[in-house]
Amino acid sequence: MKIVLASRNKKKIEELRQLLSELLADVEVLSLDDVGIVGDIEENGTTFEENALIKARVAAESGYIGVADDSGLTVDALGGEPGVYSARYAAKCHFAGDHDDEGNNQCLLYNLRDVPDGERGGAYVCAVACAFPDGREFVVRGESRGILLREYHGTGGFGYDPLFYFPQFGKTFAEVTPAQKHSVSHRGIAIRAFAKKLKEYL
Repeated sequence: MKIVLASRNKKKIEELRQLLSELLADVEVLSLDDVGIVGDIEENGTTFEENALIKARVAAESGYIGVADDSGLTVDALGGEPGVYSARYAAKCHFAGDHDDEGNNQCLLYNLRDVPDGERGGAYVCAVACAFPDGREFVVRGESRGILLREYHGTGGFGYDPLFYFPQFGKTFAEVTPAQKHSVSHRGIAIRAFAKKLKEYL
């Protein structure tokens, strides 16, 4: 079975490949580049679910099953920000460019500078959408709650991981192994739900 992931983010593709290979037998995960889909996909949805579906539908134009995730961080004290703008949050603070982890993290720290320690809760959210060439589609969601720290801890992972403290581990997502992170992360939860749902459609 071939699945096309609607992403060009190499770290995300590798993470999803690893998760899917553990959950689905005989699956070959392809990227947009592998199937010759060029250009950027305009993510103009207002929710993670809408954006994931937009991307999955484009991937399904390949003739294979299209799969996409849209994920990000929602912070309680910031009214759900950065939300669907998580990957380009730096622009809100006029920090360094779009899709820049360092700029995004600095913007988050800046916006949380006056928020007390007891009010720094948030959640990583991941919506995974699946679109079939015949028009069938579904979306699943995963969430992982944690606390946003005031400084970086760890060098693993990507995105907001060095600031996202997971109480059950007593560490940030950047301080744990990929296997530990996958066991509890928003993306791990959503991918497991996706794999289970996909089997119902096959």
